[in-house]
Amino acid sequence: MEVYVMDHDQQSSPAVIITDLVFVDDVYAVVTLTADGELRSVGQERRQLTMKKDVIGFVVEGKQIRVKAVVERGGGGICCGESDGDFTRKDFVFEPLYEDAKNRWCYSLRRYLDSLGRPKRLLVFVNPFGGKKSANKIFVKEVKPLLEDADIQLDVQETKYQLHAKEIVRSMDVSKYDGIVCVSGDGVLVEVVNGLLEREDWRNALKLPIGMVPAGTGNGMIKSLLDSVGLRCCASSATISIIRGHKRSVDVATISQGTTKFFSVLMLAWGLVADIDIESEKFRWMGSARIDFYALQRILCLRQYNGRILFIPAPGFESYGQLVSNSLYKEPPPISDKELGYQGPDAKFEDLEWREIKGPFVSVWLHNVPWGAENTLAAPDAKFSDGFLDLVVLKTCPKLVLLSLLRQLSDGTHVHSPYVSYLKVKAFVLEPGARVDEPDKEGIIDSDGEVLARGRKTYKCDQKALMSYDKLQITVDQGLATLFSPEY
Repeated sequence: MEVYVMDHDQQSSPAVIITDLVFVDDVYAVVTLTADGELRSVGQERRQLTMKKDVIGFVVEGKQIRVKAVVERGGGGICCGESDGDFTRKDFVFEPLYEDAKNRWCYSLRRYLDSLGRPKRLLVFVNPFGGKKSANKIFVKEVKPLLEDADIQLDVQETKYQLHAKEIVRSMDVSKYDGIVCVSGDGVLVEVVNGLLEREDWRNALKLPIGMVPAGTGNGMIKSLLDSVGLRCCASSATISIIRGHKRSVDVATISQGTTKFFSVLMLAWGLVADIDIESEKFRWMGSARIDFYALQRILCLRQYNGRILFIPAPGFESYGQLVSNSLYKEPPPISDKELGYQGPDAKFEDLEWREIKGPFVSVWLHNVPWGAENTLAAPDAKFSDGFLDLVVLKTCPKLVLLSLLRQLSDGTHVHSPYVSYLKVKAFVLEPGARVDEPDKEGIIDSDGEVLARGRKTYKCDQKALMSYDKLQITVDQGLATLFSPEY
């Protein structure tokens, strides 16, 4: 590639890849692409775009080149498509004077964009059943146009039933793609992670980044990613993050009960939060209001559960709970030579200092990322890849105070309540028990929005769950999975 260098101020100005006299809005202007990715136009007015941040692609329209760009907004307004967001379209159109100049510009722009390591082919899952059942509309109107502007090839798969995405990724050819995108809530993300971890080549498969576009009920993971850099949780912001191709790692928790395993990237809940999350499904016809309605009902008829939790505290949290000489933690059974897939962290916990908190409990909540849903900042101090889970424990609380705590979930201030214990743990054991007031009834264990275990006389207790309502263990593998993420 021919490189031109500016004559003036050579030491402070970056090298120029290409510069030309062109037409912009039917008047002459000088357009320059520099080695540091600045696309500048100097004519009747000065314009400037950054290839790394603003430009998503370009197309040739007759004699003209249209550079497709999105620019971050400082305030309100509408984003690409019809949703509120943080970006607005700001395409830049110019006309080189000669055909060979147009070809040089196309070559230079394509080569620069290719050098950024952005995805070129994506497998896209669209879940038509999640949330308000609007995933198809969101994909067609907001996601697909942006991905096509970025010249990304798409293989689109509409999920037909629960665990469909997991089945596909468990046997797909990962070498065909630069990433997987979930236009859904958090459920399809969890399926994808579990499918990748069950592969024989899971180490290589987990290098494939996963992107989320909010189209479900919770959207906790993408809310956590976008909020961490001050972006709103909308389809356009999520899609632009995928196009730019930045990545970050995220911890994966292994929940095990004997030889049965489930891989979690969001949370585990037992007690009040799990009951509200799962039992409110009977009021699904109310839409999102079902959560608030059922939360009020559950607080008025508050349940407490017997049981105990054990944990290895993160540094700085050793004062929580009571030291136990025998944690009852058991190493998982030896791995069979025939067993494929990831088997959990390769760590020894028997000799570490375990601590315990005994019930009864109102709620026990483990979180991997800050937001449990778009309006629920469950664990404000949670980090994506610190190797710890954030534990929120509520043992007893007056009902009026509890109502106030649920309202404070929207900004995370609930963790400052004297009724709440909030700490970080490296490993965790849950020994769930029966209800205090009705010992013949037990509870529900919920992980990433799905029922992990149903106790006696619980909601839909006749339905089979992955695990039994009994002791389970949770360990964390730091930064195991890869996500498409805004630059941070």
